[in-house]
Amino acid sequence: QVRIVESGGGLVQPGGSLRLSCAASGITFSFYNVDWYRQAPGKQRELVAGITTGDNTNYVDSVKGRATISRDNAKSTVNLQMTSLKPEDTALYYCHTHHRTWASYNYWGQGTQVTVSS
Repeated sequence: QVRIVESGGGLVQPGGSLRLSCAASGITFSFYNVDWYRQAPGKQRELVAGITTGDNTNYVDSVKGRATISRDNAKSTVNLQMTSLKPEDTALYYCHTHHRTWASYNYWGQGTQVTVSS
């Protein structure tokens, strides 16, 4: 059974930092690319950051310089470190894993809430 579990969300003040974690089980994690998405109320889900099996990374412009995505295949985890958080970063953050070759093998977590507010 595949499980994707996000953690690390919470309430943080503007300018603060958070580290989101995505833990996977039931898959050969090293074969999967991993993305973080977020969805704010009333808005479409957007891709925030991604990391490939080869450790190539990409970021949406709005978080460049403030976010760092990394993976630990031995622990089957991906972390998203975010700094200088802004109120507009408030959203439900989701982890999405997808096989590097077979796109039909893709899995979502339930999300972790990030709220940036004073």
